[in-house]
Amino acid sequence: MTCSLLLVEDDAAIRTVLADALAHDGHVVTTAADGDEALALLRERSFDLCILDIMLPGPSGLEILESLRRRDEVTPVLLLTARSGESDKILGLELGADDYVTKPFSLRELRTRVRVLLRRVDRPASKPRGRFRIGDVDIDLDAYELRRGDELSRLSPTETAMLALLWQQRGRVVDRTQFLQEVWGGAGSVSDRTIDTHLLHLRQKLERDPKNPQWLLTVHGVGYRLAPEERP
Repeated sequence: MTCSLLLVEDDAAIRTVLADALAHDGHVVTTAADGDEALALLRERSFDLCILDIMLPGPSGLEILESLRRRDEVTPVLLLTARSGESDKILGLELGADDYVTKPFSLRELRTRVRVLLRRVDRPASKPRGRFRIGDVDIDLDAYELRRGDELSRLSPTETAMLALLWQQRGRVVDRTQFLQEVWGGAGSVSDRTIDTHLLHLRQKLERDPKNPQWLLTVHGVGYRLAPEERP
């Protein structure tokens, strides 16, 4: 599958190595060396996936992510973070990033993360994810959205993949290992906190009162469970 990728990295050597590796995988790679250049590219065109270094000249990767998510909640975003930047990782997930890799990382790890993210947005007509209703919310996984009355919320590719898994297993507990395998393709460096943060965002969209959830339930010490559809 050939996809259009935006790679934003200020280190010229790293940018060249990553761009060459991704192009070798068959993708069309557009690069940017700073935040202003990246924002200009995102205003001009759309991409199948964005790879954003957090530390950039001009607007940071987090600022670019925040700007992108104001108008686009679907395009997957992979952050490149420093090992010491734990708060940046969490903030990035809260702003809508789908995943991150921590520097230094291997090309194999990056290419695996890219492949997993792109697989989530590959939606051939022969494999629809489906539409269903939970409580007063109508969910269309193929359109990456949920609707409560006139209120529409977009789902990120990661949220969509997690909700699809929960729906397939509704009424049963899905543990973090299952999320890791089914959503992240077994990428071993994805932390429990990353999984929990994505589920928190999903709960905020799904529940009327996220602090007292009715549908997306935590089973402490085990995982998460989507209550059966008929729950009052």
